[in-house]
Amino acid sequence: MASLLTVNTTQAPFHLGELRSGIDKRPSDVPLAVRAPGPRQSGLGSGIVGDSIGDRRHHGGDDQAVYAYAREDLDGWQSRTDRELTNGMFGENITTSGLDVTNSLIGERWSIGSDGLVLEVTSPRTPCKTFSAWLDIPGWIKTFTAAELPGAYLRVIEPGTLRAGDPIEVIDRPDHSVTVGTVFRALMLEPDLIPTLAAADALPDKIKQQVARRRGGSS
Repeated sequence: MASLLTVNTTQAPFHLGELRSGIDKRPSDVPLAVRAPGPRQSGLGSGIVGDSIGDRRHHGGDDQAVYAYAREDLDGWQSRTDRELTNGMFGENITTSGLDVTNSLIGERWSIGSDGLVLEVTSPRTPCKTFSAWLDIPGWIKTFTAAELPGAYLRVIEPGTLRAGDPIEVIDRPDHSVTVGTVFRALMLEPDLIPTLAAADALPDKIKQQVARRRGGSS
Protein backbone atom coordinates (compact mmCIF):
# COMPACT_ATOMS: atom_id res chain seq x y z
CA MET A 1 0.00 0.00 0.00
CA ALA A 2 1.10 3.55 -0.68
CA SER A 3 2.11 5.55 2.35
CA LEU A 4 3.19 8.94 3.58
CA LEU A 5 6.85 8.79 4.56
CA THR A 6 7.16 12.32 5.94
CA VAL A 7 5.29 15.60 6.23
CA ASN A 8 7.70 18.46 5.50
CA THR A 9 7.48 22.11 6.49
CA THR A 10 9.65 25.17 6.13
CA GLN A 11 12.38 25.46 8.74
CA ALA A 12 13.94 28.75 7.68
CA PRO A 13 13.41 31.14 4.76
CA PHE A 14 15.66 30.77 1.73
CA HIS A 15 16.62 34.09 0.16
CA LEU A 16 17.34 34.66 -3.52
CA GLY A 17 18.08 38.35 -3.84
CA GLU A 18 15.00 40.09 -2.51
CA LEU A 19 12.88 36.97 -2.96
CA ARG A 20 12.01 35.03 0.18
CA SER A 21 11.12 31.36 -0.35
CA GLY A 22 9.78 28.54 1.82
CA ILE A 23 11.49 25.84 -0.26
CA ASP A 24 13.72 24.70 2.64
CA LYS A 25 11.38 22.03 4.02
CA ARG A 26 12.29 19.32 6.52
CA PRO A 27 10.35 16.40 8.05
CA SER A 28 8.11 17.26 10.99
CA ASP A 29 8.25 15.25 14.21
CA VAL A 30 4.59 15.89 14.97
CA PRO A 31 1.27 15.49 13.12
CA LEU A 32 0.24 18.59 11.17
CA ALA A 33 -3.23 19.89 10.43
CA VAL A 34 -4.30 20.54 6.85
CA ARG A 35 -6.72 23.41 6.39
CA ALA A 36 -9.47 23.54 3.76
CA PRO A 37 -10.16 26.81 1.92
CA GLY A 38 -11.71 29.37 4.25
CA PRO A 39 -14.06 32.25 3.47
CA ARG A 40 -12.40 34.64 1.04
CA GLN A 41 -12.63 37.52 3.48
CA SER A 42 -10.79 35.52 6.15
CA GLY A 43 -7.52 35.66 4.24
CA LEU A 44 -6.80 32.04 5.22
CA GLY A 45 -5.77 29.85 2.33
CA SER A 46 -5.77 26.07 2.41
CA GLY A 47 -2.72 23.95 3.10
CA ILE A 48 -0.58 22.69 5.94
CA VAL A 49 -0.97 24.80 9.06
CA GLY A 50 2.33 26.40 10.05
CA ASP A 51 4.03 25.98 6.67
CA SER A 52 5.60 29.01 5.00
CA ILE A 53 5.20 30.30 1.44
CA GLY A 54 7.47 33.16 0.42
CA ASP A 55 6.53 33.94 -3.20
CA ARG A 56 2.73 33.86 -3.14
CA ARG A 57 2.53 35.21 -6.68
CA HIS A 58 3.82 31.93 -8.09
CA HIS A 59 3.34 29.42 -5.25
CA GLY A 60 0.64 28.37 -2.86
CA GLY A 61 -3.05 29.05 -3.25
CA ASP A 62 -5.90 26.57 -3.06
CA ASP A 63 -4.88 24.77 -6.27
CA GLN A 64 -1.33 24.31 -4.95
CA ALA A 65 -2.15 23.74 -1.31
CA VAL A 66 0.02 20.64 -0.96
CA TYR A 67 2.97 19.50 -3.08
CA ALA A 68 3.77 15.77 -3.27
CA TYR A 69 6.92 14.07 -4.48
CA ALA A 70 7.70 10.35 -4.57
CA ARG A 71 10.64 8.99 -2.61
CA GLU A 72 11.29 6.61 -5.49
CA ASP A 73 11.87 9.61 -7.77
CA LEU A 74 14.07 11.30 -5.18
CA ASP A 75 16.14 8.11 -5.04
CA GLY A 76 16.57 8.25 -8.81
CA TRP A 77 17.73 11.86 -8.62
CA GLN A 78 20.03 10.98 -5.75
CA SER A 79 21.83 8.43 -7.93
CA ARG A 80 21.87 10.74 -10.92
CA THR A 81 23.23 13.76 -9.06
CA ASP A 82 25.48 11.79 -6.71
CA ARG A 83 24.29 13.75 -3.69
CA GLU A 84 22.06 13.01 -0.72
CA LEU A 85 18.48 14.19 -1.20
CA THR A 86 16.56 14.07 2.06
CA ASN A 87 12.77 14.11 2.26
CA GLY A 88 11.56 17.66 1.64
CA MET A 89 14.67 18.60 -0.36
CA PHE A 90 12.58 19.37 -3.45
CA GLY A 91 10.36 21.63 -1.38
CA GLU A 92 7.63 19.01 -1.20
CA ASN A 93 5.12 19.05 1.65
CA ILE A 94 4.63 15.30 1.54
CA THR A 95 7.09 12.61 0.51
CA THR A 96 5.28 9.47 -0.63
CA SER A 97 6.18 5.81 -1.04
CA GLY A 98 4.53 3.28 -3.34
CA LEU A 99 2.59 5.89 -5.32
CA ASP A 100 3.26 6.75 -8.99
CA VAL A 101 2.81 10.49 -8.61
CA THR A 102 3.70 11.41 -12.21
CA ASN A 103 1.07 9.06 -13.62
CA SER A 104 -1.69 10.16 -11.25
CA LEU A 105 -4.69 11.61 -13.05
CA ILE A 106 -5.73 15.23 -12.82
CA GLY A 107 -8.75 15.14 -10.51
CA GLU A 108 -7.67 11.91 -8.82
CA ARG A 109 -8.43 11.95 -5.09
CA TRP A 110 -6.26 10.61 -2.30
CA SER A 111 -7.47 9.71 1.18
CA ILE A 112 -4.61 9.99 3.67
CA GLY A 113 -4.76 8.69 7.22
CA SER A 114 -7.85 7.87 9.21
CA ASP A 115 -9.52 11.18 10.03
CA GLY A 116 -11.08 12.07 6.68
CA LEU A 117 -8.35 14.03 4.91
CA VAL A 118 -8.93 14.04 1.14
CA LEU A 119 -6.66 15.73 -1.42
CA GLU A 120 -7.22 16.15 -5.16
CA VAL A 121 -4.48 16.17 -7.82
CA THR A 122 -4.49 19.44 -9.78
CA SER A 123 -1.27 19.97 -11.74
CA PRO A 124 2.49 19.37 -12.01
CA ARG A 125 5.21 21.50 -10.54
CA THR A 126 7.14 23.50 -13.12
CA PRO A 127 10.76 24.35 -12.26
CA CYS A 128 11.75 27.92 -11.43
CA LYS A 129 14.93 29.84 -10.70
CA THR A 130 14.38 29.50 -6.94
CA PHE A 131 14.33 25.70 -7.23
CA SER A 132 17.51 25.84 -9.31
CA ALA A 133 19.29 28.20 -6.90
CA TRP A 134 18.24 26.14 -3.88
CA LEU A 135 19.73 22.91 -5.24
CA ASP A 136 22.70 24.72 -6.82
CA ILE A 137 23.00 22.22 -9.67
CA PRO A 138 24.17 23.72 -13.00
CA GLY A 139 21.50 23.49 -15.70
CA TRP A 140 18.96 22.19 -13.20
CA ILE A 141 15.83 23.62 -14.85
CA LYS A 142 16.70 21.96 -18.17
CA THR A 143 17.68 18.70 -16.44
CA PHE A 144 14.53 18.57 -14.29
CA THR A 145 12.33 19.33 -17.29
CA ALA A 146 13.89 16.64 -19.47
CA ALA A 147 13.32 13.98 -16.80
CA GLU A 148 9.54 14.58 -16.76
CA LEU A 149 9.21 13.75 -13.04
CA PRO A 150 7.58 16.93 -11.74
CA GLY A 151 5.66 15.83 -8.66
CA ALA A 152 2.05 16.88 -8.13
CA TYR A 153 0.18 19.77 -6.60
CA LEU A 154 -3.03 18.98 -4.76
CA ARG A 155 -6.01 20.91 -3.44
CA VAL A 156 -7.75 20.16 -0.16
CA ILE A 157 -11.20 18.59 -0.53
CA GLU A 158 -11.66 17.56 3.10
CA PRO A 159 -9.41 18.87 5.90
CA GLY A 160 -7.64 16.60 8.32
CA THR A 161 -4.24 15.76 9.74
CA LEU A 162 -1.06 14.42 8.15
CA ARG A 163 1.19 12.02 10.06
CA ALA A 164 4.33 10.21 8.94
CA GLY A 165 3.39 6.63 8.20
CA ASP A 166 -0.21 7.36 7.20
CA PRO A 167 -1.59 5.10 4.44
CA ILE A 168 -2.51 6.76 1.15
CA GLU A 169 -5.49 5.37 -0.76
CA VAL A 170 -6.61 6.49 -4.21
CA ILE A 171 -10.37 6.70 -3.70
CA ASP A 172 -11.46 8.22 -7.03
CA ARG A 173 -10.04 8.34 -10.55
CA PRO A 174 -11.80 10.47 -13.20
CA ASP A 175 -12.79 9.08 -16.58
CA HIS A 176 -10.06 10.64 -18.71
CA SER A 177 -6.39 9.96 -19.42
CA VAL A 178 -4.80 13.33 -18.56
CA THR A 179 -2.03 12.65 -16.05
CA VAL A 180 0.32 14.95 -14.18
CA GLY A 181 2.98 13.91 -16.68
CA THR A 182 0.73 14.78 -19.63
CA VAL A 183 0.17 18.29 -18.33
CA PHE A 184 3.88 18.76 -17.64
CA ARG A 185 4.80 17.74 -21.18
CA ALA A 186 2.15 20.04 -22.62
CA LEU A 187 3.31 23.06 -20.61
CA MET A 188 7.05 22.50 -20.84
CA LEU A 189 7.92 20.32 -23.85
CA GLU A 190 5.06 19.65 -26.26
CA PRO A 191 2.69 22.64 -26.56
CA ASP A 192 0.69 20.83 -29.25
CA LEU A 193 -0.67 18.69 -26.40
CA ILE A 194 -2.31 21.66 -24.67
CA PRO A 195 -5.76 21.26 -26.33
CA THR A 196 -5.94 17.65 -25.09
CA LEU A 197 -5.91 18.90 -21.50
CA ALA A 198 -9.50 20.14 -21.87
CA ALA A 199 -10.73 16.72 -20.73
CA ALA A 200 -9.40 17.39 -17.20
CA ASP A 201 -11.95 19.61 -15.47
CA ALA A 202 -9.99 19.67 -12.18
CA LEU A 203 -7.12 21.67 -13.67
CA PRO A 204 -6.45 25.10 -12.10
CA ASP A 205 -8.13 28.04 -13.85
CA LYS A 206 -4.76 29.39 -14.99
CA ILE A 207 -4.06 26.27 -17.03
CA LYS A 208 -7.66 26.09 -18.27
CA GLN A 209 -7.19 29.59 -19.67
CA GLN A 210 -4.12 28.45 -21.59
CA VAL A 211 -6.12 25.53 -22.97
CA ALA A 212 -8.95 27.84 -24.02
CA ARG A 213 -6.60 30.25 -25.76
CA ARG A 214 -4.86 27.43 -27.61
CA ARG A 215 -8.13 25.82 -28.71
CA GLY A 216 -9.50 29.17 -29.78
CA GLY A 217 -6.42 29.91 -31.83
CA SER A 218 -6.57 26.57 -33.60
CA SER A 219 -10.26 26.70 -34.51
